[in-house]
Amino acid sequence: MNLSQARKFGRQLLEKSPTPDLDTDCLLEDLLKCDRTFLLFHGEFKLTAVQEEDFIKKIGMRKTGLPIAYITGHKEFFGLDFLVTPSVLIPKPDTELLVENAILAVKKIRGKNPDGKITICDLCTGSGCVGLSIFKTLIENLPGKKSDDPAIPSLTLSDISQDALEIAEKNISHLGLDSYREHIKTTLGNLFENTPGPYDLIVSNPPYIPAKEARELLTDGRSEPILALDGDTMEEGNPQSDGLSIMRKLVPQAYGRLSPGGILIVESGEYNAEKTRDIFTASGFHDVKLTRDLSGQLRNTSGTRPEKM
Repeated sequence: MNLSQARKFGRQLLEKSPTPDLDTDCLLEDLLKCDRTFLLFHGEFKLTAVQEEDFIKKIGMRKTGLPIAYITGHKEFFGLDFLVTPSVLIPKPDTELLVENAILAVKKIRGKNPDGKITICDLCTGSGCVGLSIFKTLIENLPGKKSDDPAIPSLTLSDISQDALEIAEKNISHLGLDSYREHIKTTLGNLFENTPGPYDLIVSNPPYIPAKEARELLTDGRSEPILALDGDTMEEGNPQSDGLSIMRKLVPQAYGRLSPGGILIVESGEYNAEKTRDIFTASGFHDVKLTRDLSGQLRNTSGTRPEKM
């Protein structure tokens, strides 16, 4: 089977996929470690027997609805390559807004205390994509990038899932951050159970989809962990079932873990962002703001713990 035949084969088997051409090419690019240009201009390139067998197997996996990222084990996020497995949520482009807002928040915090060490917590970290993207961006902007630079932030990655934390640990190495290990720690726990703080900045992309909708999403075979989607997962029988059960615990707990003047930024669904803002206000946060993503949907909520009570 050459590349032209492989691409035709993939498109035919994935005809029910919304993106059969893209799916096929992504699998071939990963298999051959090449780019799409190579696929387009080397149609006669012949796959080895092993490559052909692997390609057919992965096309079959995609046909069941399994996401490309879980098949290849990689997903790009914020310009970085992250390792992913079905133990973690696949990083989404909308979540890059959380990283962007966090970097702006760090600048704001440093403006008030330029010589202080910034402490950051990424709660419900999953693959670590949010926290590690923030960390890597911040150190890339440091002159010299020395591992003992006092301006290097302290980062805590926390999750309720041990399997997720193992992926986050692997991503520390995968992103070339082993020399900064003393500045990064992973913590297992339910919300802030084992993360006492205080922190200057807390970021989180927690589960926020209503329980019923979260389960309906998984009927297409995508295999993402329900624990990372269901915002009511800890509250079976909750009459509200609006996806905000975890948020109602997370936000007030975060308030207590922040330093005075510290900032909390969370991602929520566009349908419950305004309710999330209300939870921030009720928990004592000031300067509460909603931010829209590139599609114009309300996506992030942020708030500041007052410096003086």
